Amino acid sequence: MPDHQHKPTRALLRIPLLRLLAINLAIGACAAALLVGGLLWLNPGHLRELIFADSSPGIALALLLASFLITFGSAAMGSAIMAQGRKENNDEGGGHGSRLAVQEVAQRPRMQ
Repeated sequence: MPDHQHKPTRALLRIPLLRLLAINLAIGACAAALLVGGLLWLNPGHLRELIFADSSPGIALALLLASFLITFGSAAMGSAIMAQGRKENNDEGGGHGSRLAVQEVAQRPRMQ
């Protein structure tokens, strides 16, 4: 039975787009955890003291981590999706966006 339970998850991860999103969500989650840990370690504005002085610091930490997780996870996933349409131009200098689409259309040979 345990093998049957893992089949839908494995099938979903075989889809390249979902695998891309899952990997980038994990990257965003790691960045969020590092940032929250860094905020607690650096203690800007006595944030750590304010959180741990509360009667239930777990809720405050969970809300802080969840908000950073949503922000950084969605930013990482969005940037991965937007980077899918880039063309690799290794032979031309000037960066990725050096030619406008209008210039590419204007240089195409015309069919008559």
